[in-house]
Amino acid sequence: MANREWGNETAITQFIFLGFRNIPQLQIILFLLFLIIYIVTMAGNILIIVLVVADQRLHTPMYFFLGNLSCLETCYISTILPKVLATLLTGDRTISVSGCIVQFYFASFFAATECCLLAVMSYDRYLAICKPLHYATLMNGRFCRQLASGSWINGCLAIAIITCLMLQLNFCGPNEIDHFFCESKQIINLCCTDTYLIELVITILVVLFTLPPFALTVVSYVCIISTILTIPSTTGRQKTFSTCSSHLIVVTMFYGTLMIVYLLPKTNTLRDLNKVFSIFYTILTPMTNPFIYSLRNKKVKEALKKIFCKCADFRRIPD
Repeated sequence: MANREWGNETAITQFIFLGFRNIPQLQIILFLLFLIIYIVTMAGNILIIVLVVADQRLHTPMYFFLGNLSCLETCYISTILPKVLATLLTGDRTISVSGCIVQFYFASFFAATECCLLAVMSYDRYLAICKPLHYATLMNGRFCRQLASGSWINGCLAIAIITCLMLQLNFCGPNEIDHFFCESKQIINLCCTDTYLIELVITILVVLFTLPPFALTVVSYVCIISTILTIPSTTGRQKTFSTCSSHLIVVTMFYGTLMIVYLLPKTNTLRDLNKVFSIFYTILTPMTNPFIYSLRNKKVKEALKKIFCKCADFRRIPD
């Protein structure tokens, strides 16, 4: 816990990202790698949003939630990666204190919302597979909108509480953030005033936004696997496993790395790996979601093919 004297020290106005400074020989390679990841992530997620909106066959609860997830991932990665790319390209590692808190708010807001949304999606799959006869009644349009909006609102309000507490902190140095984005613990470490309250609130909210959703997801998949094992058709089993295993991969990667970073006791090894784990839930998860969830799905492939055919037909129309 930071508890330094404020005294007569001058308040700092900007932070400096240390980021990947310890590997200067890889700066260009990292820039190209993250640039490709950013382009692929934006293209994949925007494509999913367009398909879900444009194709009537994808106007179902599952694709409604996937559309929400793609919208979220587009915003999430855009909160972090552009600054990382600018830092790697120009070498300017500074960010204003207010800019850092703004980045923290949006990055944390999208992460908290994703925690809720992934749990909602696992519940949707549970109802579709374990309660197929009641699925249409239970997961109606109104309930879907309530679940999705509830995920966004919960994330927004929870992080607003932390941000209000963070705005009351004083920073007087050092001003180096040993990370590639404005992460809560890194910001708090630079504070000169008592941080007990904000650290307590962050711990409580992290527990609430990771453990219950992860538990709900695990229970949902235990029920789903039990149901799958009763399916007599091998083809039916494989199809259902394929649909759910993709979700489980993303969920494990996302919740797992979040809990490692925020809930496990900080050993020297975990501190050193903090940036690596953060890359998983801030960069790799948004990139893999469109491919794991949607672009290998039969209905999505058909919708994509339909759009390409329409575009080809439009080009063939004579002037």
